[in-house]
Amino acid sequence: MGDWWYRNIIEPGKLPLLLALTAFILTFVVTRVITRRIRAGKGPFGNVEAGGMHIHHVVPGVILTVLGGFGAFVAAGHAVGTAAGAAVFGIGAGLVLDEFALILHLDDVYWTEAGRRSVEVVVVTAALVGLMLAGFTPFGVDNLDQDEMQDRMTVVATVSTSFLFALVSLAKGKVRLALFGVIIPVIALVGAVRLARPGSPWARRFYRRRPRARARAALRAYHHDRRWARPSRIVQDWIGGRPDPLPVRPPDHR
Repeated sequence: MGDWWYRNIIEPGKLPLLLALTAFILTFVVTRVITRRIRAGKGPFGNVEAGGMHIHHVVPGVILTVLGGFGAFVAAGHAVGTAAGAAVFGIGAGLVLDEFALILHLDDVYWTEAGRRSVEVVVVTAALVGLMLAGFTPFGVDNLDQDEMQDRMTVVATVSTSFLFALVSLAKGKVRLALFGVIIPVIALVGAVRLARPGSPWARRFYRRRPRARARAALRAYHHDRRWARPSRIVQDWIGGRPDPLPVRPPDHR
């Protein structure tokens, strides 16, 4: 175990990344536990206010992210300082991305359906960083040997092809496949060759005069969403808490 730790984490310089990822995940988990306790009215925790204004935890998160990021650069070459900067950065990133939906909507949507986006972003971010920690590098250049690394055209071609797959997958509305495809190109290839999701830029551009392709894309998206929507919501509720129910609108008697 010690041998593996040295060869895969310490020697390649991945310890700061491991510390950042660990701090990121722990911060998100602790934050969600505290916010759920506040929501339930249990425990000694409460919302932070200053002058009657609710201070969201994204605010200290931004401050810690900036301090940790710049601190890691300043301490470059000093193992302890770099590790500390990485940990602070991970804590800040956890606080910021836990309220990603608030930043996206510029509204307090933490406990609404829109707030699920924060959980999705945190999970995807942790998975991507975990893949890089496991040895995968962006655009699939991790499998090149020393001779191939010296051949710049090979590297450029590999990066360009992987980027193209990810871009096509993104244009087809397959955001998760595009993101993971940056790390593992074959995933982006799967997204690139499959039908685009209805309403995606690719579908609007290339399916406009192809009614059969539009129909097939809509049917596939329907079956996919029907199959995975409920399990996805259950996992999100378990991780981040169940959103508040939508308010019932009174009937219109006009």
